[in-house]
Amino acid sequence: MKLHSAPYLQQAHSWPSSGQHILAQYDETSVVVYQAYRAAIGEYAIRHGRLDGPDFSLQRMSWIKPNFLWMMYRSGWGQKEGQEVVLGLRISRQFFDAVLHAAVPSSWDPQRYPSQAEWQAAVAQSEVRLQWDPDHTPSGLKHPRRAVQLGLRGATLAAFAGEQLLEVIDMRDFVAAQRRMAFDDSAQLQTPVEHVYVPAAPSIA
Repeated sequence: MKLHSAPYLQQAHSWPSSGQHILAQYDETSVVVYQAYRAAIGEYAIRHGRLDGPDFSLQRMSWIKPNFLWMMYRSGWGQKEGQEVVLGLRISRQFFDAVLHAAVPSSWDPQRYPSQAEWQAAVAQSEVRLQWDPDHTPSGLKHPRRAVQLGLRGATLAAFAGEQLLEVIDMRDFVAAQRRMAFDDSAQLQTPVEHVYVPAAPSIA
């Protein structure tokens, strides 16, 4: 696997215990997000370095998750039907920040939108949806901390699936190796190294 990993328990002590946070593996130029697909989509992406193959739909919203353990909860550690191929998808930080900037919450936030009508208009116009969900432990228990997922559609999804996708990382072997240690939160469990991500631009943050 081409991602840095470290013991889960060691990392968990350094992560925020509550609040809304973007946990991600990133560097100066890129951010890794995760998705899980059925074999036809996932294997095409691994072979071609792109998602937009014949079985990938650009007509529906697709949700990306920068938090590995949220993806493991959602996919059942790669065992749920249609989510067997777990991929790490490296995109540029510039594109990731642009996605965050365009994001509209999936539910009305009166601090950002004075009326529901204004929020609904923003939802209709935006190609990015932002949702905060309970984070989860490796064994699937809810955590007080909230993890983000971002729904992409339209031109933003097409860009993500094609020219903005810098690297496709096949994570099946890593996920399979760690799965057996996940359900007792074993000290041997390794997860990708993640830190709190804060966009450089205050307006995006």
